Amino acid sequence: MTGLNGGDPTGDHNAKNAKPPHRPSRIFPVMWRHSRQLEADVQRWQEAGWVTPDGAKAIAEELRAQTPAFRLPAVLAILGAVLLGFAAMSFVAANWQEMPKIARLGLLGAALWGFYGLAGWLFSRNLEAFAHAAILGGVGIFGAAIMLIAQMYHIEGRPPDAVLLWCAGAVLAGILLRSNPSLVLAMLLAGLWSGWETSITEHVHWPFLIAWGLISLGFVWHKWHPGMHVSALAISIFVVLLGYLLNEGHAHGLVLIIGLAVATVGILITTLHAIPALIEPARTSFGYAIAVSYAALFALQFIEDPMTNTLIATAVGTLALLIGAIILALRTDNRGALWVAYTAFSIEVMGLYFKSVGTLLGSSVFFLTAGIVVIALAYVAYRLHLSAQVQGRA
Repeated sequence: MTGLNGGDPTGDHNAKNAKPPHRPSRIFPVMWRHSRQLEADVQRWQEAGWVTPDGAKAIAEELRAQTPAFRLPAVLAILGAVLLGFAAMSFVAANWQEMPKIARLGLLGAALWGFYGLAGWLFSRNLEAFAHAAILGGVGIFGAAIMLIAQMYHIEGRPPDAVLLWCAGAVLAGILLRSNPSLVLAMLLAGLWSGWETSITEHVHWPFLIAWGLISLGFVWHKWHPGMHVSALAISIFVVLLGYLLNEGHAHGLVLIIGLAVATVGILITTLHAIPALIEPARTSFGYAIAVSYAALFALQFIEDPMTNTLIATAVGTLALLIGAIILALRTDNRGALWVAYTAFSIEVMGLYFKSVGTLLGSSVFFLTAGIVVIALAYVAYRLHLSAQVQGRA
């Protein structure tokens, strides 16, 4: 391998003259969120003599080439497309009544295919960010067309169905044109559709899971890592809301079980390394599972309004759970889960402080007990760290 000191005594010479491999990511699994950590690892490997300076430079250049930077023009293009969509809808709505029906349909069709044609031209010019913005503009026009045509022909029906049709159009645009921003919009529309249906029926809207699954498959097919977060956030919100919709709003225990089960599976996959392809999704799901679990625990403590003794026991268990999550996140270098656990821990302490556990004396006893538990867990974590170091040297 180029840049590695192996058994070949001419490794340095080869490292200087040989071209870097086209995709070293096959050897070093490159994910954009780990680029800084990988660069630090490469520097450490170079200092240890495992990688030559030229090899380290080649790897660093490849990492930077594969790491998507924050592109201000892309963001501004997408925001501009959103504004143009609203401008078009406002203009059409203002002049809608004065236009004949055939002109209305022609204008909507021309605007829709104009945006998609513009996207194709931009793709051919390698202006992908602007092309995706044009696709979003087309999806926006499609949504406006649904509403305006329904109004024009006096089509009556359930308003959420129109949102569902709009969502379907966004999904098709995202899949057929490989547009991740369009899939993100589709997920937002699916959430709007499901929330609207829930507000009407006051029951769990299970069909949301079908839309969520299809959109998530689109993210998987595109191999788009940020899409994992979009899907995880959407399903996390759905699961948390189950606690307020099932069992007359008292199903937070079920939500807690679901969150802990997902977190456990994430821990097992991450630590056992049995299925490498699932390690990154497991790391992502672990942080969201902790958020779901704490949302259920928060509801059990501060919304269900349990007795003081039950609250104390639940609060101690919650703090222990969050500290355990912090330790696991540190050991697996899961920064997302770490920040979730830190935030939940802070919310928990502040919630307990403002709610108070009975009297001020009861509050002081609780915080004293919690402090002792935290210190004990810190000691256990320290002993585990020393044990791991000893085993590493052996």
